[in-house]
Amino acid sequence: MTNATARTATSGAGVLDLLRLFKGNTSAADHYASERLAQAKAAEPILKAFEVLPTDTVRKPGPLSGIPVAIKDIIATTDMPTTNGSAVYADHVPSADAWVVERLRNLGATIFGKTVSTEFAWRHPGPTTNPWNSKHTPGGSSSGSAASVAAGIVPLALGTQTLGSIIRPAAFNGVVGFKPSFGAIPRSGAHHLSQSLDHIGFFARKVDDVAYALSLIAGTSDSDLHGAPVPGFEISVERGVLPLPSPRLAVVRFAKFAKAESEQQQVFEASVARLRGAGAIIEELELPELDRSNWDAINIILAAEGAVIFGDLVARYPDKTSDHLKKLVETGSAISAAAYLKAKALQMKLRTDFTAQMTNYDAVLTLPAYGEAPEGLSYTGDAEYCAPWTLIGVPALSLPAGFGKNHLPLGLQVVGPYLNDLHTLRVAKWIESALAFSPGLPEIK
Repeated sequence: MTNATARTATSGAGVLDLLRLFKGNTSAADHYASERLAQAKAAEPILKAFEVLPTDTVRKPGPLSGIPVAIKDIIATTDMPTTNGSAVYADHVPSADAWVVERLRNLGATIFGKTVSTEFAWRHPGPTTNPWNSKHTPGGSSSGSAASVAAGIVPLALGTQTLGSIIRPAAFNGVVGFKPSFGAIPRSGAHHLSQSLDHIGFFARKVDDVAYALSLIAGTSDSDLHGAPVPGFEISVERGVLPLPSPRLAVVRFAKFAKAESEQQQVFEASVARLRGAGAIIEELELPELDRSNWDAINIILAAEGAVIFGDLVARYPDKTSDHLKKLVETGSAISAAAYLKAKALQMKLRTDFTAQMTNYDAVLTLPAYGEAPEGLSYTGDAEYCAPWTLIGVPALSLPAGFGKNHLPLGLQVVGPYLNDLHTLRVAKWIESALAFSPGLPEIK
């Protein structure tokens, strides 16, 4: 294969596609990251996905050799700044890599720069645009990670989710986003927003790619004792994750389903019909307590913990912190210990209840967002369809499923019980194959 042919073959390719290609083409492996760097530089004037781009793209040995991985800019890197999306940390270079970055380096991945995050992964947005239409948000807080994968710049990127910051931008950008179970990946070296809710996860083009990434990266750390390790598993580079045939799916709409854009509802209903026709066993499931109580509970926990994390920072740097962050601290400081402890107890109860409610199902099928990415960059979208699953810490995955009226991507969300990550990924692989939908690559303009 010539170099030109290799470049064509790698346009929008997934991680496993590339690893299979690299086995027989060392030249493609050697040059892939440098080619992605050139593409990133060409796209940046419009996309604005990166805070920092890499200076070293030399391939290292390991199971992720030759694979460039973009890192959300709240995750520490020693060889480039970690700004946390904040003027306070504009020139900050950490003394140690985050746990997940060190793991990626040991696996041979190329650390491909730092992607734009909202300020401390909260609501104040950065400059990143949606690659499908630069007048629309890419979502947040993992804005640059989602956009860089959607644009075909990198095949894999790290994100974080405390409310909806992986699932929602994945849906808005037409890529696969995966939030593993709470505790699956240590958060050491990632700036916290809420210790009880923060997850590290992935953006990629295919279910196989996020499954492979989790199989290599999941672990434990004495410096992050939250959560529990997911059972280990292996994914074949040649075959990917084994799909689960004829899965039992619970359709969860929640009371707010009527608020979703009509095109999102239509894509959802068409997908359900297609999956049923392909052999899935599908039933409607109501989760009234989770539906009713999740939003208040998750916001109490987030604000109370956020106030502790950011209170001193806001007091010291009032001119360098946003009104969004100041409001979070103000809100969280007013929450009583009793209200916080009540929300934490409810969090654990809802997780336990959900495990029992899923006894007869392999996964939930629901919405990832209300519809297309909103116009403008000041608002990154609503997280209400992501919050229930973040609160209880269960694995959740967004799959591309169609387009809306503005030709912006729409998605589906697949959710499984706590620590059943591999099983959830197997269901998602089957759904991905049954839907047979690919949004392709956007033209950035």
